[in-house]
Amino acid sequence: MVLSIVKRDGRAVSFEAAKIADAIEKAFTASGVLKDRSVADKLSVQVVKKIEDGAIEGTPTVEGVQDLVEEVLAENGFVQIARSYIKYRTERTRAREMNTKLMQTIDKITHSDAKDFDVARENANIDADTAMGTMLKYGSETAKQYYQMSVLSEEHARAHREGDIHIHDLDFYTLTTTCCQIDIVKLFDGGFSTGHGVLREPSDITSYSALACIAIQSNQNDQHGG
Repeated sequence: MVLSIVKRDGRAVSFEAAKIADAIEKAFTASGVLKDRSVADKLSVQVVKKIEDGAIEGTPTVEGVQDLVEEVLAENGFVQIARSYIKYRTERTRAREMNTKLMQTIDKITHSDAKDFDVARENANIDADTAMGTMLKYGSETAKQYYQMSVLSEEHARAHREGDIHIHDLDFYTLTTTCCQIDIVKLFDGGFSTGHGVLREPSDITSYSALACIAIQSNQNDQHGG
C-alpha cells in the first residue's frame, strides 16, 4: 500500500490516488474527449498498482508518478490523452518555475540595496531604494514573469531568458510600442497642435531644438507615462 509521496520540494506527504485521477480527468477534458470520471479512476488504479509492484524504488516522487501516468495512458491506447497530459504537466512545471523565480526576485528587491542587485538598477529612471521605486520594480518584474509564462511562446520566452534574444521593455509588452521615431521636419512644417494649443513653425535652430525636446518628451509620456 502506498502511504506517502515525495513532493518536488523534498517534503513527504500523504499519498492520494484521487489526485492522480484528477490530473488524468483534466487531460481528457483538455483533449475534448468526453469520458466519465470512472475511466480516470480505473486508470489511476493501474498507476497505483505499478507503484505497489515496484515500478518506483522507495517512496514514490511526484515526477515518478507522472511518468507512470503517461505510461498507463499510452498502454491503454490513449495516446492523444497522454500527449495532453504531457502538455499539462509541462505547463504546470513552467508556471511553478516562473512563480518561484518571481518570488526570489521580489525577495531580492525587498531586502537588497539597489546598488547590489542588477534588476533593481536596470532602469536609470527609477530609484529602487525609494518606496515608490520599489513598488514600480515589483510591478515591472511581475509583468515580465506574466508575459513569459502566459503571452510569449515557450520558444521565445526561453530565448529571452537564455540571452539569445532580448525583448526590450518586456514589462510593457502588450501595453505600448517601445520606440517611435518622429519625423521632426514633417511635424514642424507649418506648425502643429499639442492638443492644448498650436505651435507655429520654428524660425531658428534654438527654437527647433527646444520644440524637438518637447515633442520627444511628449511622445515618451504617451508611450510609457513619463
